[in-house]
Amino acid sequence: MPDTRDMTNPFTTTEPVIRIIAMPADTNPHGDIFGGWLMSLMDLGAGTVAMRVAKGRAVTVAMDGMQFHAPVAVGDELSVYGELLGIGRTSITVAVEAWRRLRDEDVSVKVTEAKFTFVAIDDAGRPRPINP
Repeated sequence: MPDTRDMTNPFTTTEPVIRIIAMPADTNPHGDIFGGWLMSLMDLGAGTVAMRVAKGRAVTVAMDGMQFHAPVAVGDELSVYGELLGIGRTSITVAVEAWRRLRDEDVSVKVTEAKFTFVAIDDAGRPRPINP
């Protein structure tokens, strides 16, 4: 994977926030990996970064459009990376990239990317300020 991340940002991950193997249960009847499965993993990965920043609960409120650049096949290793892009009064924006690697190769290929926006919430589910 090319090194394009800001290493001065403590919420940039050089290691994946999620790494998983695509399995047959993650496919449609034609054997293709569901895009929704991949999107849910990206949301989980972005949420990991957002909750560290929020120091508590944070919920997904938006995601920008995704385009799939390469397919993921059963048996591929999928790695999800997250990077903090911004912090508002109650919101957090995280960039996420998903990369796949054939299990018997060393080369990784970017599958997709997206930006996720989260809002920090309190125990009642209301937005709460993020302490700097």
